This record gives sequence, structure tokens and C-alpha cells, in this order.
Amino acid sequence: MSETNNNQQEQDQSIELTVNDLNALKQIIDVASSRGSFKPNEMTSVGTVYTKLDNFLKAVAAQQQVQSAATEDSNA
Repeated sequence: MSETNNNQQEQDQSIELTVNDLNALKQIIDVASSRGSFKPNEMTSVGTVYTKLDNFLKAVAAQQQVQSAATEDSNA
């Protein structure tokens, strides 16, 4: 039983979702939609998720630019 708990803890620690993963998901949605992978009645929900993902990624990019500028200013 202790071995099972250790395996579960290792799996929990290795689960990770990065900004690069989210960018990849956005690209997957782009490719899938351009190939007609979604039915018309699915496009609304796909578009809603895509818009949320896009807005999140833009906010992260803006935040990284602010942090980068602040770091450059403090080093100057």
C-alpha cells in the first residue's frame, strides 16, 4: 500500500501545464478548425474556449513584458 501512495505522489508532482502547453493547445484548435474538424453546432463552445485561451495568453505575455522591463530598469 505504501508503494501505491508513493507512485501517486510522484504522478501528482509530475503533472504540469505550462504557457507553452497552452500555446500548443491554441495552435491545435487553429489547425483543427481550419481542417473542419468541428461540427457547426460545436463551433460556439470551441470559439468560446479559444477566446478565453487567447485572452489568457495575451495577459500572460503582457505581464512577462512588464516584468522584463522592470528587471531591465533595475539592472540599469
